[in-house]
Amino acid sequence: MRSNAVWPPTAPRRTATAMLALVVPLAMFAGCSAGTGTGQANPKQTLAAAKKHLDATSGVRIGLSTGKLPSGVNGLLFADGVGTHDPAFDGTIKVSAGGITADAAVVAVTGKVFAKLPFTSRFVAIDPGDYGAPDPADLMNDQGGLSSLLTAATDVKPGDQVRQGKTVLSSYTATVPGKAVAAVIPSASSSADFAGTFTLTDADRLAKAVLRGPFYPKARDVTYTITLADYGTKKDITAP
Repeated sequence: MRSNAVWPPTAPRRTATAMLALVVPLAMFAGCSAGTGTGQANPKQTLAAAKKHLDATSGVRIGLSTGKLPSGVNGLLFADGVGTHDPAFDGTIKVSAGGITADAAVVAVTGKVFAKLPFTSRFVAIDPGDYGAPDPADLMNDQGGLSSLLTAATDVKPGDQVRQGKTVLSSYTATVPGKAVAAVIPSASSSADFAGTFTLTDADRLAKAVLRGPFYPKARDVTYTITLADYGTKKDITAP
């Protein structure tokens, strides 16, 4: 007698259907994620995207620091403030000159730099080059500023990824030509290469850059750490 049961022939078909229902979404997920995220893109293209973001933002909080300068070197120890694309800067700096460190409030705008030096009650015009420091407003220039370091970098290689809260940070190591570094910090050797590490968010925004090399003539290599935060900051900076 012929059986009317159908489960043996259809069971493999149901199993295959169930497996297909599972595999297809996974494949779609894998296909979508393979082309997204900072860590998946071409490293040079990712740094170029980060430059575009920095050049496009209205303003950003910039931090620049080094733990220590070589003995006898006059230079910049620390800077923190808001930079805009006027270009302009409003913040504070700490410099070392003649073995003495000094903090000063600084405003840089329209090609001039004003500082409220220690023991003074008003801003005076200064030449930051006298202190081995750059014009802080120039940090925001899209040609020769911080963003130019990203596209000047060579031998770019992806590094580690870490999670910071909801943000994924990706690092890239690179070699940065001295000419690009000297445009940001004029005391740097324009003929030497600098070791660089760039840390980007998963939105391809530069969060941190670390540069090491001959920033000052006849002195050991110095490491500067540059941080960027609060993209989209808006501030009207005027001369004091």
